[in-house]
Amino acid sequence: MLDQDTVLTSTMPEIVATASATVDFPELRERVRALCAEFPDSYWRELDLTRDYPTRFVEALTASTLLSALIPTQYGGLGLGLSEASVILQEINRSGGHSAACHAQMYTMGALLRHGSNEQKQKYLPRIAAGELRLQAFSITEKEAGSDTTSIVTTAERDGDNYVINGHKSWTSRIEQSDLLIVLARTSAKTAAKASRSDGLSLFLVDLRHVRAEQPDAIVVEPVRTMFNYATNQVTYRNLRIPADALLGTEGQGFRHVLDGWNAERILLAAEAVGDGLWFTERAVAYAQQRSVFGSSIGAYQGVAFPIAEAYMQLRAADLLRIDAARRFDTEQSCGPEANMAKYLCSTASWAAANACLDTHGGYGFVDEYDVERKFRETRMFSVAPVNNNLIKAFVATNVLGLPKSY
Repeated sequence: MLDQDTVLTSTMPEIVATASATVDFPELRERVRALCAEFPDSYWRELDLTRDYPTRFVEALTASTLLSALIPTQYGGLGLGLSEASVILQEINRSGGHSAACHAQMYTMGALLRHGSNEQKQKYLPRIAAGELRLQAFSITEKEAGSDTTSIVTTAERDGDNYVINGHKSWTSRIEQSDLLIVLARTSAKTAAKASRSDGLSLFLVDLRHVRAEQPDAIVVEPVRTMFNYATNQVTYRNLRIPADALLGTEGQGFRHVLDGWNAERILLAAEAVGDGLWFTERAVAYAQQRSVFGSSIGAYQGVAFPIAEAYMQLRAADLLRIDAARRFDTEQSCGPEANMAKYLCSTASWAAANACLDTHGGYGFVDEYDVERKFRETRMFSVAPVNNNLIKAFVATNVLGLPKSY
């Protein structure tokens, strides 16, 4: 077997080592890389086998203040933009890590920052920035509704000074590792008479510490084992009673509040996909340089080299759109098309790099100690979540090109 340490420490070609040279923030990138160097492949590999949450990594990222990137300085955060936040997540994945363990704390910030009351911000943001509280869980998707979020049926009924939540959610990730939870629920019935099919949905910020202490049976969590380490769950709400001041923003406008965060989520996950793609590219190049058959390095064979080169070019091009989408978001310009297209192109480029890397490694690509199969499983998600790539095609066709609506 080819010595893996030799592969991992071999010198990368300059063009791969500077794959993100078109992006600024070199000092930030180096800062993230230095932190990630303390968590080698073996750390992530062991967690993947047991499906355990990367507590040590998340604690280190929090202590470094990097996880509070989007929280304004007045609340103790770094006060950075989405451009910088996307760089942080990209470098985590490029290092061989899995930023899904903590990325939600970044894109959920939008709902609290843009629609939270001053009291909510003062109460929670400083403690999140300090690492005293985690906001990692977002409870929106339901099995029957799927991507049609406006068809969710989980209810939040007003009862005096409280709301009472009942219903069931799928894909509520990291709820067991969080102190705070954002939930989307229906506060009024969906009817044909409403001005918009998204009316009647409201967003709530739930303090899980109080729920666990006072209503331990109100939230039933059922862990779901997936093909990669994701800490996700099915969640049932049984007469969960929360105070009225848990409402985020305006009652009945929760779906619109969620939309603000969706663009951020798509941009951040696009960056993660590129990070994965660069990891695959660098590993494929290193292995192709070191591995020799029939008297020469396999990197000399076009059947090996061309797929790697093609995937690399796709990654570079896709990342440019991600950069533009993040810039638009940070300058409060319309960025829906760019965010969606960036997520689509970055996910497909990463998947191309994943396949090129696996093909380059051949049988060894399926061996866990090379980590290719682990990252291969992780990056596959980006084609499906947080929105399926086919829905992005439909969005672009309808909302950008003006073709008839298909759904």
